[in-house]
Amino acid sequence: MRAQLGKLSLFKGFKYVNGEKMHSLRRRKTRLSNKGFTLIEILIVVMVLGILAMVIIPQISVSTGDAKESALSTNIMALRNAVELYYHQHNNVYPGFNTVAGGVASGTTALAAAAFVDQLTQYTEAGGKTAVTKSDTAKYGPYLKASVLPTNSFNELATVLCDIATTDITAKVSDGTTGWKFYVITGVLLANDGAHDTL
Repeated sequence: MRAQLGKLSLFKGFKYVNGEKMHSLRRRKTRLSNKGFTLIEILIVVMVLGILAMVIIPQISVSTGDAKESALSTNIMALRNAVELYYHQHNNVYPGFNTVAGGVASGTTALAAAAFVDQLTQYTEAGGKTAVTKSDTAKYGPYLKASVLPTNSFNELATVLCDIATTDITAKVSDGTTGWKFYVITGVLLANDGAHDTL
């Protein structure tokens, strides 16, 4: 009789069967059906995430642009400081004006650009002649410790275009072919990416 009561009590809810507490099938079925999310709940979560993404993604791109502009500003300031220090230590002559042989004016923009980089990254004499080691005559510089110019963060170029003819200090025209543009007579240095001439 006791065994029969135990079997019957299995379907009636919370009962003891053979000394153990058992759940009813109905209660077990209800608990299993409550697991998971409905389709409407999932769609609402996806819509909320989409709205958050629309708000956050433009902020990230603005931050990236600000970081590039900050890097460009830092690099152009470092270059301008190096150029001005060179100017004051080399008898008021800017780098790139004289060739790396010293004392002779650069006749082409290519020679001026090569001289500009070498005169800022190597030791120099007072006339602009470069040397890879420091000596009694080559006692100035290097003004930039790296062997290359810093990179323009907007066009990713670390090259320079030197203008050897312009004498107008207000002339600031970039063409985007190099990272930097330098006017060797006036000493004007600008970012040559076509969009940041005013920095």
